[in-house]
Amino acid sequence: LAAILASSMAFIDSSALNVALPTLQAGLGATGAQLLWVVNAYLLMLAALILFGGALGDSVGRKRVFQSGIGVFLLASLGCGLAPSIELLIAARVLQGLGGALMIPSSLALISATFPASERGRAIGTWSSATTLVTIAGPVLGGVLAGAGLWRGIFLINLPLGLLALAALARLPADPPVSAAQPIDYPGAALASLGLAGVTYGSLAAPERGFASPLVLGALLGGLAALAAFVLVEMRSAHPMMPLGLFRSRTFSGTNLLTLFLYGALTISTFFLSLNLVNVQGYSQSLAGLAFTPFAVVLALFSRRAGALADRYGPRLPLIAGPALVGVSFVAFALVGITAGPAQYWWTFFPCVLLFGLGMAITIVPLTAAVMGAVSARAAGTASGVNNAISRIAGVLGLAIVGALALVLYAGALDRYGAALALDPAARQQLRQSAQLGAADLPPAIMAAQAGAARQVIRLAFADVFRIVMLACAGLAWLSAAMAAVFVRGPATALE
Repeated sequence: LAAILASSMAFIDSSALNVALPTLQAGLGATGAQLLWVVNAYLLMLAALILFGGALGDSVGRKRVFQSGIGVFLLASLGCGLAPSIELLIAARVLQGLGGALMIPSSLALISATFPASERGRAIGTWSSATTLVTIAGPVLGGVLAGAGLWRGIFLINLPLGLLALAALARLPADPPVSAAQPIDYPGAALASLGLAGVTYGSLAAPERGFASPLVLGALLGGLAALAAFVLVEMRSAHPMMPLGLFRSRTFSGTNLLTLFLYGALTISTFFLSLNLVNVQGYSQSLAGLAFTPFAVVLALFSRRAGALADRYGPRLPLIAGPALVGVSFVAFALVGITAGPAQYWWTFFPCVLLFGLGMAITIVPLTAAVMGAVSARAAGTASGVNNAISRIAGVLGLAIVGALALVLYAGALDRYGAALALDPAARQQLRQSAQLGAADLPPAIMAAQAGAARQVIRLAFADVFRIVMLACAGLAWLSAAMAAVFVRGPATALE
């Protein structure tokens, strides 16, 4: 119960927040780049420190670290809910990422250490189904709250969930550290944080400043240098935060590569789909939230069954078929174009969301079971941390790089469609300079007579960008299926 409730806090934040992004953007006056940072500030800290969180749980006890992570996440959620400006919201999201880095790997590690290998897939499937059922209302809740102007409630809902998780966790006996004598790899944590921060900041700042900017170049090159140094430190460290020896297992290596590509596509697609539904297709936030419901329902219905099948037959076939199906769903999204609104949902977006959910339902539990089954029980926390870190790194880098590309493409498309629809040069320049990823607020310099044409320019430009983004996500999903075909050969064998 503690693991389900704590994990649900993170899942609710992601699913509900995506739907509420347009209202949040309008309420705090956020630019397109700042909107990307609302998502990436959390993912960045989570990706950078989740390995540290997993290793810390192995060192000092998973229950203690789990409790600390929940506490930090609760305080940060309160800060997010009360933030008066976009800058303070981003700062609170950074703190939320720290809490998540302590909380998430310990939850799965506790489950994995409790159940034997023959039951681990079913246990993880139960966790996955339960968390999905808890979070199935996330997009709906986010849409309803955003539609009522109460997007802050998305963060405040974490308070009762976190307190219940702490109450449930108090009933468990303290678990002994599995590697109490092992020191924490502080240099590795610092280099991973600096590297990811540099690459992310450089990617997000590039559309505004240009890639030739010394600040952008310095951030990108410095980030890449720090990540290279991180690998060298991990190779030479007696107690590395990311033990590279784990990657001797073909299954562990292959499933983490699969995670990198698939979760990058997942983060990118859900971010842009939410903006598309509200800003381009004309859905209200509540209807946009309901549009995601088939995804969650399919995930809840099939996750446990997929885990049982992976226990019986091995993870390889589900890990090929699931991502391949997800790729097909992204191509279907790319073909939808601009619709007449929610009335056409059932034959436009519904089949795409259904395919998306089915593909992920086939994938998630076999993927987690394969990762955890490829290592020994004493390395469960570290393995969970590695896989979760890679999924978050994928989200951070994918959204930063593709988001930066989308901002550039969107500005160009605004100019192109503005010329085609005969907007005057001053209006086109204003639209281009205020590019905010489909936000419907028009610059004040645009005259009322041209407002209708300007809004159509925004819709057409974002639809073009959305199509390109979805096709890129399809490529990433199919690449992840190829990783399973190449590297995963059968039931995972734990490395001692």
